[in-house]
Amino acid sequence: MVNDEQQIRDLVATWMSATRAGDIDTVLSLMTDDVVFLVAGQPPFGKQEFARALSVPPGALVPQIDGRSEIEEIRVIGDWAFMRTRLTVEVTSGSRTMKRAGHTLSVLRKSGGKWQLARDANLLTPVET
Repeated sequence: MVNDEQQIRDLVATWMSATRAGDIDTVLSLMTDDVVFLVAGQPPFGKQEFARALSVPPGALVPQIDGRSEIEEIRVIGDWAFMRTRLTVEVTSGSRTMKRAGHTLSVLRKSGGKWQLARDANLLTPVET
């Protein structure tokens, strides 16, 4: 049986690969319905706002998203876990690339044997490319 820490690492790997592929449905399946994201300079937002931010109108240029997540710590306490990561994200739209990097603190919840992201504090800041 795969242990909890490995399941969480697999969740992160799936999130990153689904993001690269533009697979919004898979990314959304990795978070709870009541997920809350904390990002500097914005009010907290949830799953619907996250989905809207990734949606691209028909005919619009689809940005390419790539990134790297380095897990620095995972702690599991029953059906809850927290994780610290160092995250780098690059979004390319046309000839313009925006890069952000920093740390995250994520809270995960296990339900029905499956880990999902429940809270995420994202401390990414712009990086010169």
